[in-house]
Amino acid sequence: MAASDHSILEQAAQWLAEGRKVAIATVVETWGSAPQPIGSQLVIDAEGNFIGSVSGGCVEGAVVTEAVDVIGSGAPKLLQFGVADETAWKVGLACGGKIGVYVEPVN
Repeated sequence: MAASDHSILEQAAQWLAEGRKVAIATVVETWGSAPQPIGSQLVIDAEGNFIGSVSGGCVEGAVVTEAVDVIGSGAPKLLQFGVADETAWKVGLACGGKIGVYVEPVN
């Protein structure tokens, strides 16, 4: 689901106020034909609920899964997706570009 940066951060604040554990995923690198620009964000709670977009929908499922792991471990991760990566085809990033997504827990 697409949302403005403002509403993404508001959602993160709301979920934190409700006592939910939260992670934020941010596009930190792009190469070639990337579906979202650097700075695009996705906020995820420990149940896998999310708002925002880091890829226009093509890798959100994989990012949400990794974010739930990040929330559980407390350790951030840098994820890479690209057309040459077998994982990228599996999750649907076939636009010809590559993206780097940094996923970090929010306290």
